[in-house]
Amino acid sequence: MPDDTVCDMWEVQRGFDELGRPLRDITFCVVDLETTGASVKAGDRITEIGAVKVRGGEVLAEFQTFVDPGTPVPPEITALTGITDRLLYGAPRIESALPTFLEFAHGTVLVAHNAPFDTGFLKHACADAGWAWPKFEVVDTAVLARRVLSRDEAPNCRLGTLARLFQTETTPNHRALEDARATVEVLHGLFSRIGGLGVQTLEELQAYSAKVTDAQRRKRGLADRLPDKPGVYLFRDDRDRVLYVGMSRNLRRRVRTYFTSSEKRSKMGQMVNLAHHVQGIECATDTEAAIRELRLIAEHAPRFNRRSRRQRRLHYVVLTQEPWPRLSIVRRLPRGEPGIGPFGRKELALAALEAIQETFPVRTCTDRFGRVPTRSRCLAADLGTCLAPCEGSVTPETYAALIRRVSEAMTVGAVDVVDALSRRMTIESDLERFEVAATHRDRLSAFSTAAMRSSRLTSIRTCPELIAARRCDDGRWQVHVIRYGRLAAAGVIPVDASAPAYVEALRALAESTDERDERTTVEESETLLRWLESPGVRLVDVVGAWACPVIVDPGGPLVELAG
Repeated sequence: MPDDTVCDMWEVQRGFDELGRPLRDITFCVVDLETTGASVKAGDRITEIGAVKVRGGEVLAEFQTFVDPGTPVPPEITALTGITDRLLYGAPRIESALPTFLEFAHGTVLVAHNAPFDTGFLKHACADAGWAWPKFEVVDTAVLARRVLSRDEAPNCRLGTLARLFQTETTPNHRALEDARATVEVLHGLFSRIGGLGVQTLEELQAYSAKVTDAQRRKRGLADRLPDKPGVYLFRDDRDRVLYVGMSRNLRRRVRTYFTSSEKRSKMGQMVNLAHHVQGIECATDTEAAIRELRLIAEHAPRFNRRSRRQRRLHYVVLTQEPWPRLSIVRRLPRGEPGIGPFGRKELALAALEAIQETFPVRTCTDRFGRVPTRSRCLAADLGTCLAPCEGSVTPETYAALIRRVSEAMTVGAVDVVDALSRRMTIESDLERFEVAATHRDRLSAFSTAAMRSSRLTSIRTCPELIAARRCDDGRWQVHVIRYGRLAAAGVIPVDASAPAYVEALRALAESTDERDERTTVEESETLLRWLESPGVRLVDVVGAWACPVIVDPGGPLVELAG
């Protein structure tokens, strides 16, 4: 890497951005409606709209308009609200009033007391006019109050009751603007309560407002001591056994979601009930957190992590190590041995194996025999799909040359397999045997995908050391030291540090490993590959050789794999 490029990498930056939208930065539009009745389906309509726009505790603007409902106001509604037909004379129809209100509320989060009532009337008015309802985010102060307040504080959650509890300056009187003003004060009173519970963002507010069990609420404190930093979290039971492992860019915020209704997975609910405490492990970067998660899942096999069993389901196609090698499907690929994979399903591995067997006349029988033939000619030999070493039809040298071609097809170049299966697909299609052609296509696809994956993994897992860096969103640079496809060290260069010195120190502290290290999993190497290929990553240093394979011909299927 040129010196000027290296120097450009070490610019100042601020740190990881917080997740979520702080409540102090959100513009809320608190709205209240008066109507001719309680049921929009029964023909009741809006008679008044009142709204107050607020942000950070400050009132930005107010909106109020009467609306001609097109029908007389019932006497009981007049008695309740004071709104009469005479008062509504000359008022705009909803077709005129609604666009003005929607423009006022544009870009805000709607707030209402018993929000389904108000939003139901507004949505119906939009539908009547043939307009699309803007998909506002909505906060319901009545629902929030039920989550925050005890029955001793508020026997019910009517707006008047809450206004008395929070001693609002505006008294609700069933007029839209006054009720909206009172709701603003109630909203701020509720915010003061939940702020002490750690609810600081709109996302946390929405989660807190939703229905959660008492058990979830009681365990919310398990997240309090976790940092607002990237890392890995481990839920543990009362015997310190690991129940679940996860990762996040913000440990405390992520773990809190398990104690709210935003977590809808039933198994996670069971896990939370069993959880006794949560352990957090800080990581320098998101990628380090992802790797640590993989390693901890492999180490502990937590009962609530589905991924903990994934490694057991992987399959590989390999050449057996015997005098007359054949193709076989195994669960583990020894380092340095020719093979392709991994495959998530055995049927895909079988399809790739059959693609190779259609191309090369390697033996398919599972008999074990030495250099001397032990049996008579088989059907595969009669069909010309096997060189038949079992009956002495081929010399060891010729068969060894065939095996070298098979090994090269799986690790270096896939041209022979692609050409052979492409010809068969064409022949079968010309004969209108489309199902047979589709079988060849599926085999070629399985082989090509696996060969590509194997070549990429081999490239990174045979590289002694690779150091790369990428600028974070906050301007600093994150650095990873990768050795033989395993993460050896990770860090973020401090603002006031010398970048080259930091990299050398990180390299000196990096974990030692070698090409035979069985701890290095396929998932870890692939996670590192995805990071290396992400936009903005720059190579700082490479020991040995590493290159991304040439994979796909733009005009056709996979034709070459070159390390």
